[in-house]
Amino acid sequence: MKRLIHVPLIEALESMPGEVFDAALGAKCPSNPVDCINWPEAFPYAPACSFRIARSRTHLAISFEVEGLDLRASYLEDNGNSWEDSCVELFISPDGKEYFNVEITCIGSILMACGTGREGRRKLTPADLARVIRRSSLEHRTYDLEGGPYSWRVCALIPFDLLGLDGNALPPSVGANIYKCGNLTAHKHFASWSPIGTDKPDFHRPEFFGTLEF
Repeated sequence: MKRLIHVPLIEALESMPGEVFDAALGAKCPSNPVDCINWPEAFPYAPACSFRIARSRTHLAISFEVEGLDLRASYLEDNGNSWEDSCVELFISPDGKEYFNVEITCIGSILMACGTGREGRRKLTPADLARVIRRSSLEHRTYDLEGGPYSWRVCALIPFDLLGLDGNALPPSVGANIYKCGNLTAHKHFASWSPIGTDKPDFHRPEFFGTLEF
């Protein structure tokens, strides 16, 4: 069954210091698990992963907590192959046609693109990505560790206009899914918030998106 979350409004989230931001989300946003193991025979492992999501008038904010056996970060710059590292992802479709993939590594490096399907996606520019506020509990450097557990937190505050949305005139809801992956970690994994009904891992499937309700 597809999942639904109400995204609460918290004024001025984007200007809050880290500890105040964390406290605001903790007080007003439930913790949601990324716990759908859609391909258990081929990929039974998934780190413990949860997220909280909220909005201000100008930004969509998502914060993740992860604990897993591996920790991999090889891309220090944005628009790299984030999915190969210890990665969390938000896929969101503002208009039901195109969708954005926002892929954030454990150290806060980000890939963001849009399109109607897996092929022909358009990456956002470095100038656009520089407007996305990121915070990670980890130092921004490379990691290649296994045999944990390793715990980390990362959040991103995405300006609504980068998603083709007006924060003062949001639609009642949008389609979205949230993922945890790590294609080149020692324990390769593909977990989702809303379940995916395909034979093999494929996150680029908006027909299985859940709903974010504003």
